[in-house]
Amino acid sequence: MTKIRRAQEILPATGKLGVLIPGIGAVSTTMLAGVFAALKNTARPIGSLTQKGRIRLGKRPEQRMVPIKDFVPLAPLSELVFGGWDLFEGNAFQTASAAEVLTPQDLEKVRPELESIRPMAAVSDPAFTRVLKGNHVKKGANKYELAEQVIRDIEQFRQEHKVDRLVMCWAASTEAYAPFGEVHESVASFEAGLKANHPGISPSQIYAYAALKLGIPYINGAPQPTSECRALQELAQQNQVPICGKDFKTGQTLMKTIIAPGLQSRLLGVSGWFSTNILGNRDGEVLDDPEAFRSKEISKLSVLDSILNSDVYPELYKDLYHKVRINYYPPRGDNKESWDNIDIFGWMDYPMQIKVNFLCRDSILAAPVMLDLILFTDLAQRAGMHGIQEWLSFYFKAPLAKEGLVAENDLFIQRSKLENTLRYLMKEELIHHTGLDYYYDLNGAED
Repeated sequence: MTKIRRAQEILPATGKLGVLIPGIGAVSTTMLAGVFAALKNTARPIGSLTQKGRIRLGKRPEQRMVPIKDFVPLAPLSELVFGGWDLFEGNAFQTASAAEVLTPQDLEKVRPELESIRPMAAVSDPAFTRVLKGNHVKKGANKYELAEQVIRDIEQFRQEHKVDRLVMCWAASTEAYAPFGEVHESVASFEAGLKANHPGISPSQIYAYAALKLGIPYINGAPQPTSECRALQELAQQNQVPICGKDFKTGQTLMKTIIAPGLQSRLLGVSGWFSTNILGNRDGEVLDDPEAFRSKEISKLSVLDSILNSDVYPELYKDLYHKVRINYYPPRGDNKESWDNIDIFGWMDYPMQIKVNFLCRDSILAAPVMLDLILFTDLAQRAGMHGIQEWLSFYFKAPLAKEGLVAENDLFIQRSKLENTLRYLMKEELIHHTGLDYYYDLNGAED
């Protein structure tokens, strides 16, 4: 078993970090614009733990709350170099302008930087992206050839920009849902499937294969099945590469992982949770396809199961009716609106209700998540951490966990897991929050 490198053993974040993004769309261009604006001090990277977060070290009376970016060796924003692929040819400035997430005034401040990012031709399969009809796509005799083209793109990017390390983050639209089959069971069967042009292998899986084959960490920011594929996990272990996913946690699901832990911790019953959304960006258009929505639905529905733990508390949660709806509504653009009706019950089974109406900006919430994952996954690689990075579950709707483990979805436990991982890496004391040592002598206590 590979040993995790800690403290001074962690490889330094020297040189350039290449960030390769399948999907130069609304989310990624919003992240890019924010990074460039932060470097020019024209905007603040609000929502990013790596840029704005602080972590407590030691005992409470010590009052040591240090910036995370000073505590762990993260790549500085000035050393990030961006590239990627998209179904449409427009540069990042053109795409960001069309997405209308950010104002023209804000985009103009970083126009040269955005215009310098021109997407490479993307891997596409109409069976998985039935709504989007881009013409900036790769052609090949089979999917193995397409994977080889992506590998050549990566190597060319590495040489052209002289980057020292790379991370890949999927930020493209949701693919149609397709369950795993025998082709996904091993690296050998997957590679045979690529050569046979197997219909069950999606574009996102081709990108992940190319990245992992080259020893590059892979992040899945969308809900379709990719990183949890056994073949890709085997490849990640073979090449000692971190993988994480899936589906950036923003908007309505973020609220669920905040509210549900509160209800469960007070042992309040939940009989129903109805969630609906309207969204008008490209993501909303794609999710209008029932098969693409199926990928998203599975991701969004799974979040309550591990938080409420109906197996342990069947009388409170086993009959929970949970329904999720997403409606494409073009006038809203990227400004998502969600409504939740939560039927709960308490003392003596008396019913109560909670109503949540969240007017959010989808890409504004996703951009800092994407940036943090890029920087933390690069840290994991330099620390010798490979395979599933469960400590990054804080950022995902449907986080990956080792087979046989139930993924943790409670946002507050996820945050504690993330912070304790950082403390462990830097050889600082882990914090368990009992606080008993402030009131009792625990040193002489019997076990």
